[in-house]
Amino acid sequence: MATPRLKEIYLNQVVVQLKDKFQYKSSMQVPKIQKICINKGIGIAVTDKKLVDVGVDELTQITGQKAVATKSKKAISNFKLRENMPIGARVTLRGDQMYEFLDRLLTVALPRVRDFKGVSEKGFDGRGNYTLGVKEQIIFPEISIDKVSRITGMDITFVTSASTDEESYELLKAFGMPFANLKK
Repeated sequence: MATPRLKEIYLNQVVVQLKDKFQYKSSMQVPKIQKICINKGIGIAVTDKKLVDVGVDELTQITGQKAVATKSKKAISNFKLRENMPIGARVTLRGDQMYEFLDRLLTVALPRVRDFKGVSEKGFDGRGNYTLGVKEQIIFPEISIDKVSRITGMDITFVTSASTDEESYELLKAFGMPFANLKK
C-alpha cells in the first residue's frame, strides 16, 4: 500500500520547515499529529434510538474506520436521559487512516462548506491540541444527501505532540489547514 500523501509531505517538508522555524536540535523534537478524534453528539437520540445507529454508520463511512456509540455517564431527568443510554458516536484515527482523513478534510470537505472563510484560530486548548466544529456532515462526499434524514454536526480534535499552541498552529498550517486571519 502506498504512503499517504500528507504523511510524505510531513516527513519531507513539514519536519524541515518546523525544525528551522523553532530551532529544534533533532527532527524527533518536531511536533506531529498523534491522532484525530471525531465525536458526534446526537441529543435527539433520547427519543429515537435508531439515530445513534445512523450516526455510527455515517462516521464509519466518513472515516473508513468502525465508529462506536457513546453512552451517557449519568442520568439527567430534565433531558429524559438515563445512565448508559446511547447518545452519540465517536471514532479515533491514527497512522495512515488519520493522514487519509486529514487529506480528505482539507482538500474536499472544508472547501464544500457554504460561505467558508477559514477555520477559527480559537480552537486551541493551551496544550497544543486543536478542536474544530463542523456543522453539517454532508460536506463529506461519502455521505449521500438523499439518504440523510437529519443534518448533524461533529467535533474533530487534532491531538498533537506539540507543547504549545504556537507549535501546534504552525504544524497544522504547514499541513494546509485554512485558518481565518483573525489574529493581529
